[in-house]
Amino acid sequence: MGKTAAEKIVSAHVHEEVKAGDFVIADVDLAMIHDTTGPIAIKAFEEYGRKRVWDPSKMVIVLDHATPSPNERISNLHALLRSFASSQGIPLFDAGEGVCHQLVVEQGLVAPGGLAVGADSHTCTYGALNVFAFGIGSTDMSGVMLTGKLWLRVPGTMKVEFRGAMPEGTCAKDLMLHLIGKIGSDGADYLALSLCGETVREMSLSERMTLSNMAIECGAKAGLMEADEKTFAHLKALGGPVPKPLWDDDDADFASQVAIDASAIPPQVSRPHSVDSVVPVTEVTGTEIHQAYIGTCTNGRLEDLRIAARVLAGRRISGNCRLLVCPPSRKVLTEALAEGIIAQLVEAGATLLPPGCGPCPGTHLGVPGDGERVISTANRNFKGRMGNNKAEIYLASPATCAASALEGKITDPRKYLRS
Repeated sequence: MGKTAAEKIVSAHVHEEVKAGDFVIADVDLAMIHDTTGPIAIKAFEEYGRKRVWDPSKMVIVLDHATPSPNERISNLHALLRSFASSQGIPLFDAGEGVCHQLVVEQGLVAPGGLAVGADSHTCTYGALNVFAFGIGSTDMSGVMLTGKLWLRVPGTMKVEFRGAMPEGTCAKDLMLHLIGKIGSDGADYLALSLCGETVREMSLSERMTLSNMAIECGAKAGLMEADEKTFAHLKALGGPVPKPLWDDDDADFASQVAIDASAIPPQVSRPHSVDSVVPVTEVTGTEIHQAYIGTCTNGRLEDLRIAARVLAGRRISGNCRLLVCPPSRKVLTEALAEGIIAQLVEAGATLLPPGCGPCPGTHLGVPGDGERVISTANRNFKGRMGNNKAEIYLASPATCAASALEGKITDPRKYLRS
């Protein structure tokens, strides 16, 4: 019997052959903390009495969840993180550089066949590069900071094969929302997703990151993809380490398998207050919204801003709706400025926010009012997300969010993309 990619990658980091269900202690290639989880991890680390982290070159700190700082308390937390990074020699991305997951990929801090952890649940994003990556708690992270190792149970794997070409107006976000709606928010509980098929092979790295990013939303431990020429081209351009990709054997023992015809999936919308409450956009068309948000580690990259600008070009958003746009990194912002995308978005009525998480975690920017409805490209819509448990959040693709901002109500983007 062959092995899954998850089994192979964990085996390589345990230095012996392991299989799904085994409890192991694995070496970590990269550990990431940010301004929400980092202070707790640092406090727990310092309680061990050790002065130095195991390897500062394998750590990164990012200030992104509440940037620029909205108050004195968070400013002091930022100062703590800056001081710790400086004293330990850990690379730090300061306020305005962007979202942690975008930066880790953009900067080439992970490579195929690697094992990465972050004190953030959407660390699974790096699976798009064939990295076994997942989120852990702050206290677990303190142990990694101390030893460079982590114990875990090797997950089983759900094979998810996407077939066919995505139709006009359907984005990678729609495919992942459809999958989550199909299997449920716990449908892949503690499994690694093996995201594959001809649809995935045709996707850009940006689109693949969207799929892997939302693996956690159906309970998965990781969202892995096979490394290919697109992955290698990205790494080569960054001068990164020589990749050692690992993928599923043909005779691997999968816990379950799912096949999805991408060509039959229209734009999707996830309704409040659960990410798996997913329907085609036509079932909620006409629902009034008060704010649209395009950004986050799920859908704020250049391709996402590009399709939003295509929908909005030459048009103006509804006077009854606000549109917030937040690029996920300074690099994406610079590229979007150079292409004229930012000008198109702003001319359409969008408010541009500094690179970072923006309204997604609800710590400061863009908090909705009581009873307001938001349509967002983010990955979560549970009650209280975005900072107000009396608001409602719908999730959709950048195209759907842009079209909805135009009309002030949830709108099928296809009519704007056809014109």
